[in-house]
Amino acid sequence: MKIQFWGQDFKANMIIGCTGGFLIAIMSSMFGFGGGPFMVPLMTVLMGLPMYVVVGSSLLAIFFNTFMASSRVVGFGNVDFLLFGFMAAGAVLGGFLGPQISKRLNPLWVKRVAVVGLTILGLMLLGVIPTPK
Repeated sequence: MKIQFWGQDFKANMIIGCTGGFLIAIMSSMFGFGGGPFMVPLMTVLMGLPMYVVVGSSLLAIFFNTFMASSRVVGFGNVDFLLFGFMAAGAVLGGFLGPQISKRLNPLWVKRVAVVGLTILGLMLLGVIPTPK
């Protein structure tokens, strides 16, 4: 499929996008992690889209999955609303600052930072690096 974004044309395989998004949504709902660490590599590596298109697109896709999963968790009564408030404030601030910083950096460096962050996260999930207490 041909995608146009800010006057630039991109080609993306929507079958890979739909299948990958479906599998990521199932996994993130089952295990409680956000889909971003998986959605971004799916869209950049497998679909070949540039990082500045991927960030906003993956956030919008993850929003719907997060909304559905969150509504289920709230229904079960498993939410600390004070913690949510602090995290939401940080997310809003980061949502404004992140794109502004990203536009000023080389896209290759943005990807490298993402790889380092995901590697550290993966090692923490595997128990190789201790998680902060």
